[in-house]
Amino acid sequence: MINRFYLENYLSFEKIDIEFKKGLIVFTGASGAGKSVLMSSILSLFGTTDSNAQLSEIVLEDLKITDENYGIEKDDDIVIKQTTSLKTRYLLNNQSISKKNLKVFTANFSKHLHLKDTTDFDSKKIISFLDFLTSLNNKKYSKILEKFEVKYKEYKTLQDKLTKILEDEKELDDLIEYTKFEIEKIAKIDPQVDEYDELKELKINLSKKDKFDDILQDIQPMLNETHKISSALQLLDVDCAFFDDAISEVNNHFEKFYDSVASTDDMEIESVLTRIEELSSLNKKFGGITEALEYKKVKEKELEGYENISFEKAILEKNVQKISEEIELLAQDISKIREENIVYLEEKVNEYLEYLYLENLTISIQRQPLDETGIDKIEFKLNDTELSKISSGEFNRLRLALLTARSFYEIDTNGILFLDEIDANLSGKESESIAKVLEQLSKSYQIFAISHQPQLSATAHQHFMVKKTDNTSSVKLLNKEQRVDEIARMISGENITKEALEFARKLLVD
Repeated sequence: MINRFYLENYLSFEKIDIEFKKGLIVFTGASGAGKSVLMSSILSLFGTTDSNAQLSEIVLEDLKITDENYGIEKDDDIVIKQTTSLKTRYLLNNQSISKKNLKVFTANFSKHLHLKDTTDFDSKKIISFLDFLTSLNNKKYSKILEKFEVKYKEYKTLQDKLTKILEDEKELDDLIEYTKFEIEKIAKIDPQVDEYDELKELKINLSKKDKFDDILQDIQPMLNETHKISSALQLLDVDCAFFDDAISEVNNHFEKFYDSVASTDDMEIESVLTRIEELSSLNKKFGGITEALEYKKVKEKELEGYENISFEKAILEKNVQKISEEIELLAQDISKIREENIVYLEEKVNEYLEYLYLENLTISIQRQPLDETGIDKIEFKLNDTELSKISSGEFNRLRLALLTARSFYEIDTNGILFLDEIDANLSGKESESIAKVLEQLSKSYQIFAISHQPQLSATAHQHFMVKKTDNTSSVKLLNKEQRVDEIARMISGENITKEALEFARKLLVD
């Protein structure tokens, strides 16, 4: 639950610091006072809306959740903070978190009901809950579901392979021709590992050879007369070994160079360049000779697979057919058990619909093509009318009844529920029914709502009034007498009548 909310410098609010309790929390006030702004600023800390508040913060307690990513233990309080200077930043227990990840994190314990959200009636979500509900009373059902899940994954794997083969088969001739072309292109060059580097070095030496030949021709007469220098040194009684060694070293370098290019005497420089260009093209395309050879092996394996595709397809089709029949039988068993148990969900939701002055909800199972949930699709009808055709007020109350029915099974922590326009444009009778259901629901959730009607406001465990004075909004927790005045204002307007005051007191007593 939210224990504390702090807000600083957001639109008409300068600074507020509110403490909340468990149960139903209602915000009321005149139009334009800032109720929606206040609710939006709280929701922004759950990642569901945007806010440019200079600073906002909530303290959450008693959620009984753990999260290794943020170092949150089961009994820890959680602090979510939002700051805005040059850009909006979110912090979870002083650790930076993106708005997207914040929304994912808070979805574990909070829910925002608004008119545009119809996901509560998504067939897969209802099936998931129905399976959970059924498993509570039928332990064998869990094993059937688990077996179906395993078999379906196996089926999908085989089906994906078969689909790939069938797609490949349509263009098999082109694929074989292309694959052979890719293999032949590399095979024709027949590259060897390290060959490219060796040829590049050879190219450099070949480019030096002609120049070196010219230089050697010029200095050869000098080299032929070096023995005379040795003789002169001996006449001077100088040990000429150093000179002889130097000349020997020079000759060794010359011979080594000629040895390196000796094997290319019969090789044309153009052929070396051509070979280097071929290898270079492989380098550019594959990133190296080793990678090119590996690619060739992959293509050779693919070609082998294409040539065996008919055989592999026959085996896959047989296996897919076999497992498909097994899954179909499992799906039918699951569907039969769901049919037997959906009545309990229907009865539970209808039980709460009675409080909301609605009736005749039918939840039926229709057939659909096999998917990961089976062969079932859930369909809701209210008085034989599809959900898409009922009024927004009916839709809101129906969703509230479904949520209440599910809350007994799904909420084992102090979940938080935000309601958007839940009693807007309702009659007093309908508003009273909403209040009764929310009072029941508040046993599982801490509920935040903006109220337009006196009945819901009178049911609140905490009643806050939002007021705007001189363009500045404020929030005040009302005591019992102040609540009487505020509820009376909601009944009769700014000119509060005696009858309105009496009715307000009666609502609070009831």
